[in-house]
Order: sequence, then structure tokens, then C-alpha cells
Amino acid sequence: MTLPSHADFLVELGTEELPPKALPDLERAFAAGVRAGLAAAGLTHGDLQSFAAPRRLAVLVLGLATTQPDQQLHRRGPPLNAAFDKEGKPTRAATAFAASCGVALEILGRVQEGKGEFLLFSGVKAGAPAASLLPGIVDSALAQLPIPKRMRWGDSDAEFVRPVHWLLLRLGSQTVPARILDTDAGDTTRGHRFHAPAPLRIEAPAGYVAVLRERGFVLADFAERRSRIREQVAAVASALGGQAVMTDALLDEVTALVEWPVAVAGQFEPRFLDLPREVLISTLQDHQRYFPVEDSAAHLLPWFITVSNIESRDPTQVRAGNERVIRPRLADAAFFWEQDRKQPLAARRAGLDAVTFQTKLGSVGQKTQRIKALSETIAGQIGANVSYAARCAELAKCDLLSAMVGEFPDLQGTMGAYYAVADGEPAEVASGIREHYLPRSSRDALPETPTGIAVALADKLDTLAGIFSTGQKPSGTKDPFGLRRAAIGLLRILLEKNLDLDLGRLVAAAVAAQPIQATSAARDVQDFILERLRALCLEPTPDSPHSLTTEMFDAVLAAGDSRPVDLVARLRALAAFLSGPEGISLAAANKRIANILRKSGAMADTAAGAAAGKAGGVAESSPVDPARLVAAEERALHQAVLALRTDVLAHTTRGDYPAALERLAALRPPIDAFFDAVMVNDPDAALRTNRLALVAAVRTLFVGIADLSRLPG
Repeated sequence: MTLPSHADFLVELGTEELPPKALPDLERAFAAGVRAGLAAAGLTHGDLQSFAAPRRLAVLVLGLATTQPDQQLHRRGPPLNAAFDKEGKPTRAATAFAASCGVALEILGRVQEGKGEFLLFSGVKAGAPAASLLPGIVDSALAQLPIPKRMRWGDSDAEFVRPVHWLLLRLGSQTVPARILDTDAGDTTRGHRFHAPAPLRIEAPAGYVAVLRERGFVLADFAERRSRIREQVAAVASALGGQAVMTDALLDEVTALVEWPVAVAGQFEPRFLDLPREVLISTLQDHQRYFPVEDSAAHLLPWFITVSNIESRDPTQVRAGNERVIRPRLADAAFFWEQDRKQPLAARRAGLDAVTFQTKLGSVGQKTQRIKALSETIAGQIGANVSYAARCAELAKCDLLSAMVGEFPDLQGTMGAYYAVADGEPAEVASGIREHYLPRSSRDALPETPTGIAVALADKLDTLAGIFSTGQKPSGTKDPFGLRRAAIGLLRILLEKNLDLDLGRLVAAAVAAQPIQATSAARDVQDFILERLRALCLEPTPDSPHSLTTEMFDAVLAAGDSRPVDLVARLRALAAFLSGPEGISLAAANKRIANILRKSGAMADTAAGAAAGKAGGVAESSPVDPARLVAAEERALHQAVLALRTDVLAHTTRGDYPAALERLAALRPPIDAFFDAVMVNDPDAALRTNRLALVAAVRTLFVGIADLSRLPG
């Protein structure tokens, strides 16, 4: 049967249950791989849809061209003087070229290029049928899926994230012959493992979703299944007189676990409500993938909602089975809660000395001492209670030895806070214990208390300093110690809490406290953090009206990199300044000045002047001699520099960079006039030296904020 010019295409790979947390990424990557393969093959198409369920990955392409377009070919051959000898007879070069093109020599044309004339082949290559290209496209897309560890099954050499059981490849009304992952393509899919285990034939690709839904008891569309789960869980919770506690992560994971969702309510003994809320939620949500239920005041109710993957004839049995599973887990949690509180949190401090943090960096107890010392330093700088910070740091890791955290590792910090309150520790100390792990991700909440902020910063700095000192900095996608997360968390705290701390000094102190010393560790850690800062700054945000570039970041970095808050303030002021004509003109002038000074060897003098300016003083290693200013334009520029210097320095010292740059904008006319009328590198050595000092003075005014010479243009 001949295919029409366009037909729908469907590929479905059926497997054992796929990893639930990876399923959304696998779906996106498979669709992207197929889309890229079709584009590379020149196969046009309409809408492309992807599907993912526990036992399948699928892509549906509507209106796919069933044949590649013909390709116009033009190949240039050897030059005529090499293609024919002196007698006009074809040489081996000419005949070989004609043979490679598949035509007689007489068919070849001629083309004039430059000063030579060449043989030319012009022809048409017929497009290949899509059916011959699709197996390779699918195979390549599957091979590129983000699978960290592939497995083999049976006696097959094929490797995939899970064993493959079937492959469906349909182009219009025809099955595309192929063998991928040791599996022959067919025209059937499979429905729900229990409700519809028999093969289901797919007559037309566009009917795939309907066949699975109506005959297979499978909702293939991830988003549709997720929406169904949300609606069902919300309805069941409402019937119980409450509302479900639903997180996006839990919704995604449950969606990846079921093909035919059915929400079922379960109950547990009210006595377990005496446990901390986080313990209940962790037990229900993280361990069992249940949805907790709470009332309008956010108090948990003795109910949970599970999502079954089967439409049972007797839902009470499903409910009873889940209640039997959760009861001993909650009983264990209650036991741990009682046992842990039999001794104060501080009693576990000595035990941390026997727990290894990292082989070269000593125990968790030693890390605690380092965090304590750094926390006291930071607390003093941000106006926090130093004794609270020291106590918090001393207790922050103690709950790692509690029975509850041993069973529920995600509750570290949280349980320490509860135990600290039970022990009568100050409220801020308890809060700091809970907060010192924050933020755990790029979108997580930040610590709120000064104590929590101080200990969180100290903990992250110690981890960065320690791991870098051992030479185990992240490489590629590997980051086993979460150093990128630690650096981003540290920066978020500094920036969002507006803490203008000297990063260089803090990093140096953290590195110096490590049990092993590495010469470049402090600089490496600071550079690593600044690269994370670059990424944060260049990410577009609603509150950043001016686009920021990596060149702008480098320009402000060159003027000082120790205080992230100050660096970001200078970056934003620079971006606003460059949005106007004065900024663009002065940036070009600074680049010109930098080139002049670099060639003359005077660049170091301006760097010294800039450093002095940042420190609150004024330095000119080569002062301008007014008596040697012979041109009116250089006298005018010198007067402008003298008039602005005090104001600019005052604004810069206060960190009011927009005001400083606004004042510097007044330099545009005298600078333009100076360069139009004055030759800096005058043959007269005295005039040349004086003019170099003048342009160096101009540069010094700017480099306390940013090195504008690093900007393009």
C-alpha cells in the first residue's frame, strides 16, 4: 500500500516499570531526540506529542512527510588543466570524478571560480522514504536518553534503563519494520497489567490515546493523569472535611507510578497526631507516597489518601491493606520520638567525634568546632547574638545521632529544633538548628533568624573550603558533595538578606581552619562561588530592567570581587549607565585610555589608584602638572577631573554607584574634546608623561566601580 505524502507516526517503547522520579525527564528527552532526528533528516511534520506512563514512553508525530524532499546536488571537480591533458584527453582525475558522481564524463558541466575553471556535477538526489529513516531516528533518540546506568536482561546484549517488552512503530496504516533494543517492531501495544493484559492493535497512530484509555485502562498522557490524580485526591479530602497536602514533587512521583489512578482514603490512630507534623508528613508522604490531610487551620487529620493503580471491586480491601502498612511505620516513629527525648540533644555532641565527615577532614565533631568558630565571626559582623550562634553551631549536627533522623534522614535539623525546644534551649537557637541547612535548593526558603543565617553561612563555607582543600572540586555534572548547591545557597543568603560581607576574608578563614592546607584552595573556592554569582546575575529576573552581560560582570569583577552585595550593586548601576549615550561613549573612551596606558606601561599606576579609591583615599603615582597642560582641551579635562573627584569618591565610598556614575557622565564632553584635539603620545617626553597622568586620572575615577575597558566596542 502506497503511503500519502503525509501521515501520522507513532513510536511506543514498552518496558518494565520505569524509575518514577526520572520519568518526566525521559519523556522530554525522548521527544526532543525524535524531533531533532526528524529535523536533521529534513522530514517536516505538524504537532509532536509525547506520552509517558510507568511501562511506556511514546511519541506521536502528526502530519509527518513520508518522503524526504529531493536534494539539489552541486559538486565541484578538479580544475580543467588537471582534468584534461595537453591533447584534450581526460585524465584519471576527470574520469574518477565522473564515476564518483555516477554519470558519464560528457554530462559534467563547467564552472568558473576565481581565476580557474572546474568540472561541475549538477543533479538531483531523490529523497529517501521516511520509513527507511525512522528506525535510526528512534534508535538514536533512545540511545541519547539521560540514563546514568543501563541494564541488560536475559541473554540480550541490548541495554536500557529497564527490560524492553514491546516496540510499536506505525506510520499511517503501516508498521515500520525495525529491530531496536533486540525487539521487533509491531502494531500492538499493551494495556493495564491487570485490567487489560492482552495486546491491543493500533490501527491509526492518532487513535493511540483513545485506545489505551477506552480499552487498555491506561492514561498515557502524563499531564492528564496528573490532573486526574489532583482532582481525585482533592475530592476525597473534601469528603473527609479537609484538604490534601499536595506538593508538586509528590504529584509527579505518584503520577509516574500509576497508569489508571484511583484515589482511596485511609485512616490511622489519632494518637499519632501527637508526633511533630514533619514526622507525620515524612512518614506518609516520603515513605509511602500518601497524601496527608489537614483541616482549614493546617492541623493534620488522622486520614491519608493513597492513589491505587487498580480499580478494585472491593476498595475497602485496598484501604485496609494501606492502613496495615502505615500503622507500624507510625508506631516506629512514635517510639523514636519517645526514646530520643530521654536524653538532651547536647548529650549527643561527644558522639559526633566518632562520626567521620570526610576522611581527610576529620569527624563531624571537628567540623562542628570549625563551624562554631566561623559562626561567631559571622554573627559579630551581622549583628547577631554571638553566644546564640555558638550554641546553635554546637548543637546543629547532634540530631544526626538520634533514632528519628537515623530512620528519616530528611528530618535532620528539623528534629534537632524540636529536641532543643524540649531541652529548654533559647527559641532562636532551636530555630537556627532547623534553619542552618537552608536553602536546600535554588528555590527553597532562606533562614530567617540572625542565628540561623550565621550558622548556615558557616556550614556552607566550611564544606566548600574543606572539599576544595582535598582537591575534590566538582567536575562536569559530578558534584557528590553538593558544592554548587552550597555556593548558590550562600550567595542567596548574602544577596537576598543584603549582607555586605567580605567573601574573601570569610573564605580565607574557612580554608585556614581546615586540617589540611592547599595553597590555592582559598582562591579556587572564591572563584567557584563567583562563577555561581555570574550565573545568578545573568539569569533574567523581573526586577532587573536592564539586560546584564558577562562582559559587564567581568568589568565590575575587575574592580573588586570580595563583596558579592557590593559587586551586584555596581553591576546594576553599570547596566543602567550603559543604557544611555554617555555610558556607551565613556566605555569607548575608557577602552582607548586602557590601550594607551597599556602600551606605555602605566596601567599598574591606575590599578594602584583604584585600590586606594576603594579604600577611601586618593592616590596618583604620577600626578598631573597643571603647568604642562598646554592645550585648552587638556586643561578643561583636568579641571573636570578635579571638580568631580571628591564627589565621585564620596558616592563610591557610600556605595551609591548610580550617583557616582551620574556625576561621571559629565566627563563625556571634555573627554571627547580632548581626544579630538590632543595627541597623548606627544614627541615631547614631558608633555607625553603629563598627558598619560591625566588620562590615568580619568581611568582611576571609573575603575573604583568597573573597568569599562573590558566592555566590547
